[in-house]
Amino acid sequence: MENTKVSPTSEEETLLEGIVLRSTGSWYDVYVGEERVIPSRIRGKFRLKGMRTTNPVAVGDRVTIRLEPDGTGLIVEIHKRINKISRRAGGRRGDVEHVLVANVDFAWCVQSVAVPPFNNGFVDRFLVVTEANDIPAGLIINKVDLIEDEERVRQIAFWEKLYRDLEYPVLRTSVRTGEGLDTLKTYLKDKISVVAGPSGVGKSSLLNAIEPSLNLKTGEVSQKLRRGRHTTTYAALYPLSFGGFVADTPGIQEFGLWGIEPVELSNYFVEMRPLREACRFPDCLHDKEPGCAVKEAVEKGDIYRERYQSYLHILHELQERRRR
Repeated sequence: MENTKVSPTSEEETLLEGIVLRSTGSWYDVYVGEERVIPSRIRGKFRLKGMRTTNPVAVGDRVTIRLEPDGTGLIVEIHKRINKISRRAGGRRGDVEHVLVANVDFAWCVQSVAVPPFNNGFVDRFLVVTEANDIPAGLIINKVDLIEDEERVRQIAFWEKLYRDLEYPVLRTSVRTGEGLDTLKTYLKDKISVVAGPSGVGKSSLLNAIEPSLNLKTGEVSQKLRRGRHTTTYAALYPLSFGGFVADTPGIQEFGLWGIEPVELSNYFVEMRPLREACRFPDCLHDKEPGCAVKEAVEKGDIYRERYQSYLHILHELQERRRR
């Protein structure tokens, strides 16, 4: 995204640079430092160059605002993004991008051990997005105090080992016991971080535990549906007292990928990336083609079969979308 701006209309003006903390309708809360937040609007025509997006200004965007006489701000420039985490917009809006957060230093995918159950497919989609945007990422396995039987112990240990083998940091956390919270604070310190995951995995509770002043709304998990109810309704970026910012995002049940072509997908699975050039065909999709180095690695046990199955599921979804 290029810098987009409108020309100022006043010769005498006060310009401030800041970061967008949240968006509510046509208003944006812009943090300009020293605990000062200015409610701001967009006016004029920004040169968005045909972007198909639900939100040209997103949480985490760096902007320049002009201070108005009534104390509000007018966004006159949107600075070029370093990166972003986005997904396909849901509902009837078609093939449109929805940016969750921009300019991220580190992204955490949060999963729980029980209700809702651990969803490796969601994790793999999230990691594809972070790899595609060059964002360092890790996995938080939350509610570890709920691990009560040997089968659950084995399952969680397996997923923990799988993602650590791929060199993603994995944290085990519990708000009830405090396990992992100090380590999480260390990771969040002085960074712009985001936590994302399905409803009910405990994102807001984790953030309340490490920064009680946030007082984020939390909710119970539906035992019947085995999934959470939405309590965070929009993404928001919060300053941390120990340094940095963290974005809390609404619960995401389905993470539709945006802007990724089928032939590119394996480049965002870190274990497949080095094998792409060893395949017989340069445009190998690692599905039904002969002489595929990735499939050979799966058969040898060098690539986790669970990850390969995730890859195929995403690949076929992207292919079907292109056909439609």
